[in-house]
Amino acid sequence: MTIEKAKLATALTDFVDAHPLADLNAQRMFRALLPDALIKATSLQPDGTYFVATGDIPAMWLRDATFQVLPYVQLVKAIPDLEVILKGVLRRELDFIQLDPYANAFNETISGAHWCDADETNIQVSPQVWERKFEIDTLCAPLLLALRLFAETGDATIFDTDFWTTLAVIVDVFEQEQHHEHSPYFFRRPNTASNDTLPHQGYGSPVAVTGLIWDGFRPSDNRCEYGYHIPANLLAKTVLTSLLPYIPENQQALAVRVKTLVAAIGQGITEYGIQTLPSGEQGFTYEVDGLGHACFMDDANVPSLLSLPFLGAVSAEDPLYIATKSFVLSMQNPYFYKGSVLQGIGSEHTPPQYVWPIAVAMEGLVATADSIKQDKLALIAATTGDTGQCHEGVHQDDSRQYTRTWFSWSNMTFCQLALDVIQWQKREVKP
Repeated sequence: MTIEKAKLATALTDFVDAHPLADLNAQRMFRALLPDALIKATSLQPDGTYFVATGDIPAMWLRDATFQVLPYVQLVKAIPDLEVILKGVLRRELDFIQLDPYANAFNETISGAHWCDADETNIQVSPQVWERKFEIDTLCAPLLLALRLFAETGDATIFDTDFWTTLAVIVDVFEQEQHHEHSPYFFRRPNTASNDTLPHQGYGSPVAVTGLIWDGFRPSDNRCEYGYHIPANLLAKTVLTSLLPYIPENQQALAVRVKTLVAAIGQGITEYGIQTLPSGEQGFTYEVDGLGHACFMDDANVPSLLSLPFLGAVSAEDPLYIATKSFVLSMQNPYFYKGSVLQGIGSEHTPPQYVWPIAVAMEGLVATADSIKQDKLALIAATTGDTGQCHEGVHQDDSRQYTRTWFSWSNMTFCQLALDVIQWQKREVKP
């Protein structure tokens, strides 16, 4: 650990000590876990950027990395040195997108390591690419990080030439994948589970042109059943819309493309992404194909339907969201589990009856009542299997049964909720 990290870790624990939580278990976990991503996951690179390992897997997923460091954004005023690391993470993410915008995970070095050496895709995979599963959220998450960092610091140097060059790459891909039938991209993984590869020779199930962006894989890294992932499309619409005011005058051609893309996604959501839920109410679907098929569910991984207000995609008071939230937090959602110890959303990515602490924390983050936020925080802290770690998934009836010993994204989403509770309490004590 460098001296810089040691000082920052001390500053983080000092912050926790100065802001005690009501639940003592949650307080102890918050103190231990807030430095987690900083100390254990981030590493300074020779070019001054920061690599972020996902946890007990050495690769960097751009989605995971963003949410691993996102809690630090709201602490940069109190701990200014965090800004250097956050900007370094963002720069590493932008560089990786330019290297291969269809890849979802990357190696720290040009090591040639891959999740599976037998993967088949349309190009020779870079030796710095860990996995080449196309996920919309991989391209959106760094944009979200940039926007949140700018909102907190007001530092417009984030939006430099390299940033807009990367955005142009992202827009190129999004425009291409609005017409996936003409895309060269495919992904096949032989001798694996069906949810770990794309059907139809690696091109995915057929889709119609809808204005939406085709997505190969869910944020869980499992394949999309139907090609248009609605939470990811809503995230894309949100970050692109938010970036529009900052696109410089000399990039107006890019601005026009972004506006066109945003409008098309919005129309696609309206026409295909809002349907009658199994509950009988109007709400958001999870996936559609534009051919009449829809997937009614939610997954723990973010972007999810549950997480939409946290991502800034919809208001928590939107009737469509309220109906959607009610559905995904019910037994009508095939990945909602209710046991003697835990209840919440799990994932196809983990065994049945395993609830994800990320999803439990997200319930707290989108809640509009402090009591719910506090309850979710305490529930997570009470179900770690005495490890003090949040894990990936935890069995609904036995917290000693869990997947992944160290999952930094989960730890930091817990911290995100703890910070939200602190901010909520500050608002409530104001005269």
